[in-house]
Amino acid sequence: MAQAKQRRAPTERPGEIIDAALALFVEKGFAATRLDDVAERAGLSKAAIYLYFADKTALFQGVIQQAVGRNLGMVEAMLAQHRGPVAVLIPGILEFMAGRIEDTPMAAVAKVVISESRAFPDIGRFYLKEVIGRGFPLLTGLIERGIAQGEFRKVDAAMTVRSLVGPMLLGGIWKTVFEPIGGEPLDVRALARHHADLMMHALTPHPTGPI
Repeated sequence: MAQAKQRRAPTERPGEIIDAALALFVEKGFAATRLDDVAERAGLSKAAIYLYFADKTALFQGVIQQAVGRNLGMVEAMLAQHRGPVAVLIPGILEFMAGRIEDTPMAAVAKVVISESRAFPDIGRFYLKEVIGRGFPLLTGLIERGIAQGEFRKVDAAMTVRSLVGPMLLGGIWKTVFEPIGGEPLDVRALARHHADLMMHALTPHPTGPI
């Protein structure tokens, strides 16, 4: 094993392990990543990893919580603190998502989940519960508030959320799958702004009533 790195406080070790695991899961995928590799990357013994994570699945769950779950927490805080019309939040949420896709490993983690959850359904179920299961109701509630306040026309809120998130999912897949093999570069922030404009026009009540 490579020479151990100088250790920081024990309370920081789970973060060090997750950082090492995140890099390896993105590079190799879930199946090909071994805990021995994570230990070497983190400068720890394999036994030290087991002090914090029961197995590789639990470690990947920690990666999901760090790479994606924290972002959801920020959106939750944004919505909880907001007062007044909710329509103004739609462009901001899409811009926030685009920034995370462009600047963080969030899309790469989602790619691992998509590509490997059939073989390892526990990681797919965890993502479904902790990311989609938190994020979709949050956004559905936002759309329902907009409808109740007369800012949005009456639409199926759950289907609207899927329409809202869809282009961001495309952006993440494009950045992590197609750009690396020669696909035309995609400006995900520009996509978010364009999509926000389309969504706001689609949701605005028609002056003569439903159409």
